[in-house]
Amino acid sequence: MSAGRYDITAYQGSTVSRVFTYRDSNGVAVNLTSYTARMDVRAGLWPADGQKPAGADGVPTLDADTMITLGGAAGTITLLIPAVSMVMAAGDYVYDLELQSPSGVVTILLEGSFTVRPNVTRS
Repeated sequence: MSAGRYDITAYQGSTVSRVFTYRDSNGVAVNLTSYTARMDVRAGLWPADGQKPAGADGVPTLDADTMITLGGAAGTITLLIPAVSMVMAAGDYVYDLELQSPSGVVTILLEGSFTVRPNVTRS
């Protein structure tokens, strides 16, 4: 299975909330009980040839592992990045979302660009 492509646009200082449902080839939700998930956002851009993003090595800009909740038999994956974590500079980043099965099999489920737009309104 190849990773699905899903691009995210987020705003500085705003909460990011997305819910995905992992389904098998028959459209049935995959039971994610005992699975773990991890996601990093790193500086870089996806090149036109689809190869490894340039500049994606190094320390993650955002380690979202603790911001993911798996929904067991419903197959849902909830990403909730609080506003206080969205302090990265406006710009273009890349991410991928990995799932690890109870037996240790790692699947890159989603990948894409993570664009951060500047916050205009100030408190």
